[in-house]
Amino acid sequence: MHDDIKAAAHRHFPRTRHDLEALVRIPSVSADGFDNAHVRQSADLTAELMLSAGFRDVRLLEIEGAHPAVFGQIAGPPGSPTLLLYAHHDVQPPGPDTEWETPPFDPTERDGRLYGRGTSDDKAGIAVHLGAVRAHESAPPLHVKLFVEGEEEIGSRHLSAFLSAYKDLLDSDVIVIADSGNWRVGVPAITVSLRGLVDCVVEVRTLRHAVHSGSFGGALPDALTCLGRMIASLHDEAGEVAIPGLTSGEADPLDLGEDELRELAGALDSVEMLGIGSLTSRIWTKPAVSVLAVDAPPVSQAINQLVPVARAKVSLRIAPGEDPDAAMAALVAHLEENVPWGAEVTITPGATGEAFDLDATGVAHSAFRDAFAEAWGTDAVDIGAGGSIPFVAAFSELFPQAAILLTGVADPGSRAHGPDESLDLLELQRGIVAEAIAMRLLAEDRRDDG
Repeated sequence: MHDDIKAAAHRHFPRTRHDLEALVRIPSVSADGFDNAHVRQSADLTAELMLSAGFRDVRLLEIEGAHPAVFGQIAGPPGSPTLLLYAHHDVQPPGPDTEWETPPFDPTERDGRLYGRGTSDDKAGIAVHLGAVRAHESAPPLHVKLFVEGEEEIGSRHLSAFLSAYKDLLDSDVIVIADSGNWRVGVPAITVSLRGLVDCVVEVRTLRHAVHSGSFGGALPDALTCLGRMIASLHDEAGEVAIPGLTSGEADPLDLGEDELRELAGALDSVEMLGIGSLTSRIWTKPAVSVLAVDAPPVSQAINQLVPVARAKVSLRIAPGEDPDAAMAALVAHLEENVPWGAEVTITPGATGEAFDLDATGVAHSAFRDAFAEAWGTDAVDIGAGGSIPFVAAFSELFPQAAILLTGVADPGSRAHGPDESLDLLELQRGIVAEAIAMRLLAEDRRDDG
């Protein structure tokens, strides 16, 4: 039906892929302890690519102490709606190079997939937006704004400040957040729910200093054992989160089976599944708690002593409908109530992120559903996301009149945040075509209304 768009997207795809690979080569890790200059370099390149794709008024958006975001826009015909496109140019740390088959910042194609940190999360989102504009020969049929954040992977620390400072610049009728994924390769999806996130650092101290484990062991506890018992209290015997009072929901089980989920996760054959209920509920609409890191002597430096202090970072994913502040309070209270043997515990609350249920009805969602069906040749599936995207709630609060869509071109095998992160290149092409078609459908709907 939209053969001109498909042909143009195909014609421009080599350039769009080149842009993606150029972005992936920049190690734009926004986490503390990494070189901030790389994130700024990524922002500068994003701005250059936006200009090359036809965006105007391209600039870095700056807030004191924050990594830069990038903004650009293209004016559409008078009276056309305004579409705000979102992605982020920062990435997660790559982890040890030894866990990657090819270097994390050297984009490499294998079997139709492009490997590298950020290929799917979320420099692919930037590529989709650039490619969709190019599919209209840089003259889309509606007003298009592009906002590319630089702090999503550290919890969008300054997003509220960005939105407050640049609210008028970002005001729009439809917001497309390209930071999610599809149900499977070849099956598009619209994400309709997100879990939120709270985390904290737990410090346990049992002694003023280390002592000989032979002289004092058996009479006094070490901090690591106390920390381990506290962590163990976070789950019951079935693997359900044991923190009282948390919200929990149910999700459509779709056709996700245990074998598929185990294979995608790389689970060992002997490892049992956690929790009860459908698998989609467990990863989308129920709380989940994990220990992300532990500060303690490494095994290579172990000596025969009682360790006096140990720390852990505990992360709690919260279900849609949960209040982050209430969830943080519940997590802290549970840990404090499960301190063994009178150990001294200090709990430092960390990040919070809102869970969210999206309204997937209305004109904008209908346009994207039609566009997905044409680009993929099959209807889109409504899915949830177990991860957290705090800016969805922030955008919703600031622009309550705007329709918000959460899309993306990652798939369950993309390994976002893990080694060998990758993107199916055919899915990237389909995503570009779909977004470009949706632009036309949105513009046509406004003209019809007029």
